[in-house]
This record gives sequence, C-alpha cells and structure tokens, in this order.
Amino acid sequence: MARAERKAAAAESAKTGVITHRQIMLVLAGLMSGMFLSALDQSVVGSAMRTIADDLQGLELQAWATTAYLITSTITTPLYGKLGDIFGRRRLFIFAIIVFVVGSVAGAFSNSMFELAAWRAFQGIGAGGLFTLSLTILADIVPPRERARYQGMFMAVFGTSSVLGPLIGGLFADIDTFLFIDGWRWIFLINLPIGIVALLMVVAFLHVPHTARKSRIDWWGAAAIIVAVVPLLLVAENGRDWGWDSSSSIALYVTGAIGIVAFILIERKMGTDAILPLHLFKSRTFSMTTIMGVIVGVGMFGGMMTIPLILQIVDGASPTEAGLLMIPMTIGMMTASMGSGIITGRTGKYKIFMIGGTGLMTISYLYFGQMTYDWEVWQISIGMVVLGLGLGQLMQTLTVAAQNSVEAANIGVATSSSTFFRQMGGTAGVAVFLSILFATLADKGTWIGEQIAAVLKAKPELMSLPENAVLTQAGPGGLSDLVAKDSSFLQTISPEISEPILVAFTQAGVVVFNSAAAVIAVAFVLSWFVKEIPLRTQSGVAAKAAEARLESMG
Repeated sequence: MARAERKAAAAESAKTGVITHRQIMLVLAGLMSGMFLSALDQSVVGSAMRTIADDLQGLELQAWATTAYLITSTITTPLYGKLGDIFGRRRLFIFAIIVFVVGSVAGAFSNSMFELAAWRAFQGIGAGGLFTLSLTILADIVPPRERARYQGMFMAVFGTSSVLGPLIGGLFADIDTFLFIDGWRWIFLINLPIGIVALLMVVAFLHVPHTARKSRIDWWGAAAIIVAVVPLLLVAENGRDWGWDSSSSIALYVTGAIGIVAFILIERKMGTDAILPLHLFKSRTFSMTTIMGVIVGVGMFGGMMTIPLILQIVDGASPTEAGLLMIPMTIGMMTASMGSGIITGRTGKYKIFMIGGTGLMTISYLYFGQMTYDWEVWQISIGMVVLGLGLGQLMQTLTVAAQNSVEAANIGVATSSSTFFRQMGGTAGVAVFLSILFATLADKGTWIGEQIAAVLKAKPELMSLPENAVLTQAGPGGLSDLVAKDSSFLQTISPEISEPILVAFTQAGVVVFNSAAAVIAVAFVLSWFVKEIPLRTQSGVAAKAAEARLESMG
C-alpha cells in the first residue's frame, strides 16, 4: 500500500472508526512485538537470576531485583489504562517500550544487586504498560465478538516466550563471556535489538484513531494507590522471611490498609476522572469478572509455581529443563485460547468458557493432589495439559467480558483494572502458597530426621562420604530448612538420604495443589452467576467515533 493510500485509510478510520482487516493485522504486528519484549524478559531473567546474584555477590538480595520490578510494573498498570483513555494509547506504548529498553541496557551494566534492583524498578515502569496497553489497543480496533480470536495470537506470543526464555536465559547464564561482556549481561542486552524492532513496528504500523476528551488527572489517586500497593507487595514478597506477624509486616499491613481507604475515598470524589471509576462496579459483570480475576490469580500463580519446583527438586531438572518440561501446559493454553476465541467469534457466547476454564483448572489441581514421589514426568505432563486447557479458555474470556461490560470511553480502565487485580491476586497467591509449601515441609522435619536416622543406622558408612557432609550443616529446623534456602545438595547426596526429603517435598506440594483446587473451585461456583452481556459488534474506536458524531449533531 502506497504512503498516500495509508494516509487516506488512516484518515477514513479516524472519521468512521472502522478499521480494515489489513490495518488490524499491521497493528497486531506492532502490539505482539511489544508484548514479546516483556514476556521474554520475565522468563529469561527468572531462569538466570541465581547466576546474576552470584556474580554480583548479592545472593541474599536477589529477591529485591524481582520485587522492585514487580512493584513498579504493578502500580503503573492502572495508570497506563487511565492515561491511555485520556491521551491515546500510541504515544504511551512508545514511551513504555523506550523506558523498558533503557532500563534493560542500564541494568546490563549494573555492578551490584542494588544497582540492578534500581534499574529493574525503572524497567518495570515500562513493563506495566506493554501488556495492558496491548490488550486495550486490541479492544480499540476489534469488536468484542471477534476479539477473543485475535487474543489467541497474544497467547501464542506468551507460549513462544515461555519456551524460548529458559533456553536463552540458561544459555547466557552458562557462558562466562561473549564479545568481552559477561554472559548474563546479554540477558538484558538482547532487549535492545528486540526493543528497536518493536519500536520501529509500532511507529510504522500502530496508527489507532483517538478521540481526545478533557479529563482531570487523578494525581492524588495515583499517590494513594502507591501507598496501598507497595507495602502489600513488599510483605507478600518478604513476609515468609520476616514473619507474617512480625512488627515490620504488621506496619506494612496497616500502611496498605490506610492507602486502600484513602484510594477509595479519593476515587469516589474524582468520579469519572478517577483512575478506577467506582461506578464501573455497578455493572454486575464487571464486578464478578474482577472478583474472579483476583481468585484465579491467587490459585493460578500459587499452584503453578509449585510445578517447576517439583520438576527441579524432586525430578532433578535444571531451570532450563524445567522450562522445557512446561511446554505441555503451553500447548494446552494455546490450543484452548485459539479454539475458544473462534467459537466465541461465531456464537457470541463466552460464559461457558469461564465455567469450563475454572472447571478444568480445578480438575487439574485435584489430579496433582494425587501426586506421589515416584510420579513420572509424563504423569505430570497430563495435569499440565489440563491446566493449560483451563487457563487458555479463561484468561482472555475474563478480559473480554470486563471490556464488554463498560462503555467505550472506559475500555482502558477496564483492561488495566482486570490486569491489575489479577496481578495482585497472583502475588498474594505465590506468597501464601510458598508459605504453605515450606511450612508443611518444616512440619515434616521430625519425620525426615527419623527416616534418615533409620537409613544411617542400617548403612553407617554413608555418613563418612564427602557428599553427605551437608547433614552436619542442618540447623534447628533440620534439612527442611536447607531445602528452603538451597536445594542443590539433593542432587549430590546419597539417594537413600535424599529420598525421604523428596517424599516430604512432594507431600508438601500435594497440600498446595489441594489448596489451589479449593480456591479455583470458588471461582468455578462464581462463574455460574456471571451475567452474560451480549458481545458488542462495534470496536472501541468505532463506538467513540459514533458518540463524537452524535455530540457534534446535538
């Protein structure tokens, strides 16, 4: 298409809000490149963080690099949604990519974990916009009835990144230097070429009409959400080490509660200009999907994080291998996402996928709840496929339902709110279920000690082997404490000694899976009470253009 033709098509789209399939696909190319940048980074960094921490001599500080990124990406999510509604998504999406890339390059040259944490926080400011703005822009250009079909492509991006991430992260983490630069630093530097490509594609193709509207910026609401969210994220990430009832944790609970109350009062006063307009919750569909998003976030992330831990600790897989072994879940997600999207586009029905998604997730966790120490990888893979099939149906459906339940002017707020509450639920889920996992393992410390004592009584020569010297390092909490800090010793000690620990860890994982099943079962029950609003046949841009024409005529 010639440049003049592209300009003419863009002008016509701005006037009518109708965007051609060709324009949609070009916009999607830009969106998916931005999403790939963010999704790949998460899986790459996670698989190499231990190597990074060792090189920067800050192993005990590695959690802060993750926490800093989590905090900024979470608190900026609702801000991007509201600002995008006011000023347009394109410039914000470009801003998010630039910030993300600058943070990546700066982080690559960090000389301490404190520096890395600071740049990861800066990087998170960009990451907060990449995902939520992508989904919002898609809502702008594609009607809800067709949207799930296109969102399946986004799931493919996440699926691809989840496979490539651990491979790339493991590869660079294992290389001492490449082109005279430490191998792990390339984990951040690869974001530069990927980001440049994404930026060029967005600048070239992402031309979405925007109807400007006057609105106050909710600065006080932004400040309140920081006061509310940051303390809760800090305690969620560190509460297990500090103690959930410690003075530090209690102080953060109180601060977060004050922030939540202040945020609600401010949002009520700001009305339609609020970051999260409270009138949206008058919609039963929006309220129910938001509640379900929180619950699903708790159960999904809380249960899912246990699977790779079992693959690594019990089955002895490396982080890279564990990532590859998660492919069955990715395949299930992509299959269900594409399939449910096509069916929704043809029938206009989506509630059935909320019911089916939560139902399959519950079944998968109940299946994992039957796990024993001697399960083969193929048995675990069966559960991962079922879990993926549930997630693939559910995640995009909750977003589409939330977007469809609000007026076109608030699509950005609805999308960012859905993402924000799901992230908060996921953070809480990881914190709670990790505590359950290691608390259960600690409770089995006496049993583990008895089993190992029986083994050593029958085979006293095992104690003299150098690989079993770790037995003398166990503190008051026994070997279960060592597992919580560094489980690598399980791959070197005698199998007779490691077996009781692995059995206990599997049993602790079973407790987590059954708990996650109970949480998701609540979402399954709630899904039956979601009011299914007919999906609109107009895109967000078309609806705004129609509203603007009516206002000009009036």
